[in-house]
Amino acid sequence: MILITHLIEDSIDSLKKQGRGGIVLPDGTLFGENQKKSRLKEKLLEECNLHTIVRLPNGVFKPYTGIKTNLLFFTKGEPTKEIWYYEHPYPPGYKSYNKTKPIRIEEFEVEKAWWYNREENEFAWKVSVEDIKNNGYNLDIKNPHKIDVEHGDLEEMLGEYQQLLDELGETRLTLKQELMAALGGEGV
Repeated sequence: MILITHLIEDSIDSLKKQGRGGIVLPDGTLFGENQKKSRLKEKLLEECNLHTIVRLPNGVFKPYTGIKTNLLFFTKGEPTKEIWYYEHPYPPGYKSYNKTKPIRIEEFEVEKAWWYNREENEFAWKVSVEDIKNNGYNLDIKNPHKIDVEHGDLEEMLGEYQQLLDELGETRLTLKQELMAALGGEGV
């Protein structure tokens, strides 16, 4: 969290007035109510117009991490009044991204089209800064247009779980090999 705190503060401090910035943050950074996180989010909302958060789904940064991430876009010099959220959908047929099915730049065409014509839809919604403040500066606002109940097929979920275990094993082996090579072939 200390590294992320410095990343956000440095991003804000390095901008001139009306300078625009964007950062990629793991999902857990947006919520949490400890004093340091709340102060940091308060600074971001007071010193900048945090106008957009694009919520990316699981797997965008696989094999490095499978957690959800967020793209935050802000302009320094005026406080935030409202935040637009856009939840990036998976393409048809995808249930997750991975190293063999990575996210592609073309998939952001829907966000680009929406960016200049912002309207609420099944993927986009806005939240007032008052609601954010009243919720302890929690920026982890779920999509109000989506029912978050997913009952999957047990066999399919077990297959996905096994695939995750296999990918984890491959990553572990790769890291071990790289570590051994870096140590000159010494045992690990």
